[in-house]
Amino acid sequence: MSSSPSTLQQVADAAGVSVSTASRALAGKAREYRISSRTEAAVQQAAQKLKFRPSRTAQALRSQKTGLLGVVVPDVANPFFAAIAREVTRAAEENGYAVLLADTGEQTATEQRAVEQFLSRQVEGLVVCPVGHESRHLQRLEAAGIPLVHVDRGFSDGSTVTVTSEHTLGAAQLTRLLIEAGHRHIGIVQGEPGTLPNEERLEGVQSEFERAGIEWDPEQIVGTHFSEESGYRAAGMLLKSGKKSLTALFAFSNQIALGCMRAIREAELTVPGDLSLVTFDDHPFAEYVATPLTVASQNVSEIGRTAARLLIDQMTSGKKPRKKVHRIPVQIHQRGSIASIES
Repeated sequence: MSSSPSTLQQVADAAGVSVSTASRALAGKAREYRISSRTEAAVQQAAQKLKFRPSRTAQALRSQKTGLLGVVVPDVANPFFAAIAREVTRAAEENGYAVLLADTGEQTATEQRAVEQFLSRQVEGLVVCPVGHESRHLQRLEAAGIPLVHVDRGFSDGSTVTVTSEHTLGAAQLTRLLIEAGHRHIGIVQGEPGTLPNEERLEGVQSEFERAGIEWDPEQIVGTHFSEESGYRAAGMLLKSGKKSLTALFAFSNQIALGCMRAIREAELTVPGDLSLVTFDDHPFAEYVATPLTVASQNVSEIGRTAARLLIDQMTSGKKPRKKVHRIPVQIHQRGSIASIES
């Protein structure tokens, strides 16, 4: 039968000191409380001999620090958000923190409940990839002084520390590639209307249309979510709308691109023979499909690492960074999904 775990009292008795002295010595606070090196060594030797393991719960109660971070994402099955969560978790573990993860299913009400539950678990900080429509519950966290970093969608008021991509520039660069290949009739398969990435990507597309003198047709902007199903329905709608002049589609996420590809195949069309296709977001499949996709690739690793660093810096310093919005550059990968159009 295994023996019961050793207690702090037993360590203190073995070292011939008080429980408070043993606790401070084991917590690395010997110099702070003027505990001699000899006493500190005696406590550490006693703890090692007794195989003492400090209680994390007791430590949290004494220090009011739990060593927990909360990560909230809209869809953990989406490779983009899964990668964000992975990078934040890695950085957290490197700094001695554990991570609690919540998937909101793209529902603001679920996001609010997840945040409340994490606060009840006394997380020391939160990385939130918001659904992107409602921010009042997150503003209350700011007001309460809880370390918080928004990732990806964020909000345009610029009050919260936010890490996101260069959406406008990336979308403009992809649009320019289509225009330079002769395309003038481009369908836009958007994500969640009203969210920061969606609106900034629309701005990028529109700026290039205006520069090239192309009419901005709202009827060629379709889609309701950053999901495969939304991409499938929206692309199908465009292809069945009778717009025979449509020569290209711009999908606003890799999941949307998957849905577009399904709709294109069902319409018995090919990429890029009948229809060119570009997408914001790379994906492991994008380079290996029959026609490799041209993409604006977000640096997901850098986004996640930056978010974790900004959160941990807030937690350790007690101060927010002066710079609130951190934009990570995107990279354009030109592959084979754009065909040239004869003028």
